Amino acid sequence: MKKHNLLLQTVSIFAFAFLLFRITQAQSRVDKILINEAMRITGDEFSSFTNTPKGARVYSVNKANSKMLDAIDQGLKDLFAVTARHNYTNRTKYSDYTIFIAKPDRLKDFEGKYSPDIAVGAAQYAGTIYDKGGYIYAAGMVLAFNPCAFVIGEHTKNLERVSEVVRYEGEHLILYHNDRKFYNKTADHSKGGGHPILQ
Repeated sequence: MKKHNLLLQTVSIFAFAFLLFRITQAQSRVDKILINEAMRITGDEFSSFTNTPKGARVYSVNKANSKMLDAIDQGLKDLFAVTARHNYTNRTKYSDYTIFIAKPDRLKDFEGKYSPDIAVGAAQYAGTIYDKGGYIYAAGMVLAFNPCAFVIGEHTKNLERVSEVVRYEGEHLILYHNDRKFYNKTADHSKGGGHPILQ
């Protein structure tokens, strides 16, 4: 009987280890795809990885300090508070989100305000007031819907803006997973509208 129990325990341990290995392998593949997409868009190398205190995953060009991580968590907290008012329940955990922090392509906007933004191809914004010669400056950009991932510029001050950008990029992801019709109406800012989308 003891041998039988020991055999079952050994089999269970190996089964669990194998499952964990497969999950880790799958996550590694997904992470590589996300990292490659973030690198393609920004031209940056994301050499640092960590989690926020609440469990969001963060890849960054430089090691994110505790204030930056707290600002990300605050942005997600604000996002989840407004999604609860709309009775949205999908993708409402911190661990659902992966945030990339890229090197900004500018530090000030056209008014001279601190605005660490990334340059991305103009695409549907070509010819609009946002078009700066074939690209636009964006505070953030969604990279993937499944898993939920977006990129923002690295900030050294005004971290309230980080919280806002995290909340705003998160709005697109929440709507994609909870209200596709509203997502389709609000995803493309070139047709008007902005953030906050959810009140």
